[in-house]
Amino acid sequence: MEEYITHSRDETVTLGRCLAAKLAPGSLIAFTGGLGAGKTAFCQGIAEGLGCTDPVSSPTFAIVNYYRGPRPFAHFDLYRIHTEADLSAAGFYDYLDMGAVVAAEWSENCADLLALENPIYINIDRLDETTRKITITRPGA
Repeated sequence: MEEYITHSRDETVTLGRCLAAKLAPGSLIAFTGGLGAGKTAFCQGIAEGLGCTDPVSSPTFAIVNYYRGPRPFAHFDLYRIHTEADLSAAGFYDYLDMGAVVAAEWSENCADLLALENPIYINIDRLDETTRKITITRPGA
């Protein structure tokens, strides 16, 4: 388990960018953290680190945002997703199978299903307006 403290949105983005360099194709990142914790900022860094050029935004209403690049990135919001059928209908497994890096916000809604894919777990705690505690747990580490 790794723990980081970031003191700004830019530092959170930078941490995501650094993590992206270590991700294999088809990696799954399971995010937890409340509203405004910084999950989307972290995902912006991942997208940048993967070489994606599309602007990053929260997938809240779309369920998934797909970012093109040399290493594609699929960013899911699982707030309204609870079953394997829902995941499948949203294309979740298709993105993993094609080798995209996949990030899932609100992963606790499908925790048992995601666990089968050996995700990297990232929890972001909002300590104050700008400070975040980010805990990264890798399978088998």
